[in-house]
Amino acid sequence: MTTDINPGDILYQELAPEHFDGVITLGNEVQGDGYLNEDSLKDMYDKSFHGGVNASWVALYHGKVVGFRLTYAHSKWQEDKWCTPDDWPVDATRVCYFKCNTVDPAMQGAGIGSTMLKLSVEQAKKQGAQAGLAHIWLASPGNSAYRYFSKNGGVLIKKHADKWRYESIYEGYECPVCPAHCECEGAEMLLEF
Repeated sequence: MTTDINPGDILYQELAPEHFDGVITLGNEVQGDGYLNEDSLKDMYDKSFHGGVNASWVALYHGKVVGFRLTYAHSKWQEDKWCTPDDWPVDATRVCYFKCNTVDPAMQGAGIGSTMLKLSVEQAKKQGAQAGLAHIWLASPGNSAYRYFSKNGGVLIKKHADKWRYESIYEGYECPVCPAHCECEGAEMLLEF
């Protein structure tokens, strides 16, 4: 983080369609080409709502998207083979899904990720969730994603090999660390509210 950033200049807003271009650009720069597109983001946005409450957020700095947290409402996602609900300490129907958290590398260290997580948790509680699940990218630089989620109360449930391989083979995702198809390991982590 540059030392001249004033955290008070960072504005947090619920994700809205006017943020889509900035979110797609930042997501693909940080997470890898093909990570987000207009259709996939629209689908994620729609899954953010339950009872008129939106659980996804963006961080803006001088009008530019510098961070986003995409969160699916507990009623809008399905477990898959990368989930072990029998190991979750809460009812699986009351678990939201923390799809993605991304912060501009130049803005990291300003508390953006943690602030957006807290905002998403507040909204998820209003929606009726009791916990949130995330699949954490264990190949993030310095394993920062795992450290960040752990610091905010996330608990490791299980590690999953090749978590994003399917997306890299069939959906055009280009992992920023794997030279061919993604072989990165994902950590299934749960945060109780």
